[in-house]
Amino acid sequence: MARILGIGTATVDIINTVANYPAEDTEIRAIKQRVCRGGNATNTLVVLSQLGHHCTWGGVGVNGPDGQLVLAELAHYAIDTSPCRIWGQGKMPTSYILLNQQNGSRTIVHYRDLPEFSFNDFQRINLSTFNWLHFEARQVAETAQMIEQAKQQYPQLPISLEVEKARPQIEQLFTQVDVLLFSKTFAQYYSHANQAELFLRSIHSQIPRACLICAWGIAGAYALTPTGDLLQSQAFPPTQVVDTLGAGDVFNAGIIDGLCRQQPLAIILTQACQLAGNQCGREGLQLIS
Repeated sequence: MARILGIGTATVDIINTVANYPAEDTEIRAIKQRVCRGGNATNTLVVLSQLGHHCTWGGVGVNGPDGQLVLAELAHYAIDTSPCRIWGQGKMPTSYILLNQQNGSRTIVHYRDLPEFSFNDFQRINLSTFNWLHFEARQVAETAQMIEQAKQQYPQLPISLEVEKARPQIEQLFTQVDVLLFSKTFAQYYSHANQAELFLRSIHSQIPRACLICAWGIAGAYALTPTGDLLQSQAFPPTQVVDTLGAGDVFNAGIIDGLCRQQPLAIILTQACQLAGNQCGREGLQLIS
C-alpha cells in the first residue's frame, strides 16, 4: 500500500442533530450531540488508512483537551502525526454543525485562531519516504512554496490538490499538481455555470497535463483525463440519507486510493462515488469499506 502525506486541517466538530433546520431567531432542542475530530485533510487520511494505506498528517494542533481529542482519534487510525506543529496556547479550529435529520444536510459555522501549517513546518518533513502527497488548497502562498519544493526535490512524486473554496490567486496552485479534486461549489463559482464538463474543459485548456475531477452531488462525479476524455459516474445515494458530513472527503479518499492502486480512472470514479454514497447512509467515518 502507499505511504501518503496529507497537509491540511484537523478540527473539533461539535455536531447537533436537529429534527429540521431552524428558522432565524428561534430556539430548538437538539435530538443528540456528538463531539469528534473533523477537517478535510484528516477525514481523507482516516478513510485512506482504513483502505490499507500508511498515512501521515502535517497540520497544526494545540496542547490541550481539544488537541488531545484530535491526536487520540488519529492515533486510533494509525495516522502518524509527528510532522505536526503543536501550539502551547490557542484553540483548535472548531466547527459547530447543525445536522438536519430530515434530509442529512449539514450547516457549519467554523472558528479558528491558530496559524496554518507553514512552509517552514513543511520543510522539516522528509518527503523521500512517501508515495503520494495530498494538499488542501488553503493559504495559497505557503502551499505554493510547499508544492514547488516537493516538485523540485521529487519530480516523480504524485501530488493531489483538493480545491473546495474560492480563494484569492488559488489558480496559481493548479499548474504543478497531478490531480485536481474540485468541489461543485468551486466549479459553479469559477465558471458561473451549472455544467461540470464546461468547467473541467475550461481548466483543461490552461492545465492540459493534469487529471481533473469534480464531484457533483446527486449527479455523481466527472473526470477529464489529460488527453481530454470526459468520464462520468452516477451517484449512489443510500436508501436513507443519515449524514452528508465528510462525504466529499470520503470521495477524495476513494480517488486517491484508486490512483495509488493504478486502476482505470473510470473505475476509480465509480468506486469513489460508491464510497461517498455509503458514507451518506451512516454516521461518522468509521468502517468505510
